[in-house]
Amino acid sequence: MLLHIPQVLTPDELQRARAILDAAPWVLGQVTAGRQAALVKDNEQLAQQGEHAKALRALILPALDRNTLFFSAALPRRIVPPLFNRYGGEHASYGKHVDNAIRVNNELGQRVRTDISATLFLANPDDYEGGDLVIDDTFGEKRVKLAAGNMVIYPGTSVHRVEPVTRGHRLASFFWIESMVRSDEQRRLLFDLDTHLTRLRQQHDHDESLVGLTGTYHNLLRMWADV
Repeated sequence: MLLHIPQVLTPDELQRARAILDAAPWVLGQVTAGRQAALVKDNEQLAQQGEHAKALRALILPALDRNTLFFSAALPRRIVPPLFNRYGGEHASYGKHVDNAIRVNNELGQRVRTDISATLFLANPDDYEGGDLVIDDTFGEKRVKLAAGNMVIYPGTSVHRVEPVTRGHRLASFFWIESMVRSDEQRRLLFDLDTHLTRLRQQHDHDESLVGLTGTYHNLLRMWADV
């Protein structure tokens, strides 16, 4: 499932994030790529354990916690602490690759299965040319270039790339989620059911059918979830 999640960051949080990014030092991005991906990766990143990255994570992780759309779609069990990249100038693209199946959360000493990949855009499309995130999976090829503060999530199994940035700089956070529900198909069914239930609740204050359908949702989640 590919899903656009709007307004993950508030305007104030986004302004604070950009101030941190503007003051941060950048290093070559190959340090977090696997052997194959490193051959086609040409961007810059913030040092994972640097103070700037930690300050940005302190903005983003609470924003994810409060986002009900993100929770409904991802059903997160573990999240790899967000990383941050920049494309532009001499380091402006990332060729076709698939993300590693397992990442390590160094802060907690945990291995995380990368069921879902996420990109949170931190620069507006007018700030740069090119830089589309191109995702190729069973749903076909999708080009993604969102407003700052918006996020896209998509299956970690997807082949994807970042098109060359020809003007300005593309800034983003990227990270991975291990879901309580491993199957993308099952997550999609649960998300669709939860979405329709939410709409029905807005139309009906209380209905026995809603109670029954809510029970069906939780029984499916109970059957499929690993916590």
